[in-house]
Amino acid sequence: MKIDRLLAITMLLLNRRRISAKELAERFEVSLRTVYRDVEAINQAGIPIVSYAGLSGGYEIMDQYRLERQFLSLEELQSIIVGLKGIRSTVGEQEIGNLLDKVGALVAKSEMNTASRLDNQLIIDMNPWRQDSQDQEKLGRLRTAIKESKQITFQYISSQSEQSVRTAEPMSIVAKGFGWYLYGYCLLRQDYRTFRLSRMKEIEVLDQTFERRADVAQPLQHGWGQWDSRALITMVLHAQPSIRAQIEDYFQTKQIAYQPDGSMIVTAQQPNEPWLHNMLLGFGPGVRILEPSHLAAVIKEKAEKIVALYS
Repeated sequence: MKIDRLLAITMLLLNRRRISAKELAERFEVSLRTVYRDVEAINQAGIPIVSYAGLSGGYEIMDQYRLERQFLSLEELQSIIVGLKGIRSTVGEQEIGNLLDKVGALVAKSEMNTASRLDNQLIIDMNPWRQDSQDQEKLGRLRTAIKESKQITFQYISSQSEQSVRTAEPMSIVAKGFGWYLYGYCLLRQDYRTFRLSRMKEIEVLDQTFERRADVAQPLQHGWGQWDSRALITMVLHAQPSIRAQIEDYFQTKQIAYQPDGSMIVTAQQPNEPWLHNMLLGFGPGVRILEPSHLAAVIKEKAEKIVALYS
């Protein structure tokens, strides 16, 4: 549509110092004559476009012109841009790129140098270390299902490596820690569940629609990083100086007591689940479990099984 092209040209000119008619024609797959008419239409709409002749010529918008941005300061706009850039390669290059053009258009050309300097002061990257080209496709399907309130079915592998086929009402996509998750109502369990995206296979969006449940927000807020106190164990670890960085990455400062010899005593409450055992094994010989004894016994048994694999 012509109106969409006119808006896109305006956004480009607001975000670029100068752009030639040839580049505009190639980008929007139209003739030069059409570009000339579009630029004239934008001028008539009150947006001041200046034309420059010569080899380095082209079109640009007057320096002091910007779209009205209401009550957003330059720093607030830059925070939005930083966040969008952080999810661009995961959510969709084209979709987020178009949105960045629109947000960037709210910055006056006279503020561009300041905006560029702020842009380098804070960088957010939401991409997980484990890069998988299929993740973007999965996210696209899930976003469609959420938007259209359609049920989904998929194969899932739990943290205990149990495989099952699930049907769910997708509510939200969550980026947390080093991965993406789907939060929704599982019809198999008849309750809200959080599914890790990397463990979801063969996702299919069904024709069956659903109505969003009124209590959807409360379970999500309760579920992240909060456990029933009865399911927690208090563990005491003795950590060697050689793994200080890893200890400080995982545990809170108030949970660590530094010893004169450089070692550390860590006291923390954690759920006694398989992922905790794997995390402790990951510290290798750098950590010894002082308490509780039953946790130490579990880790010892798992370590012996590992040794047996290589004996």
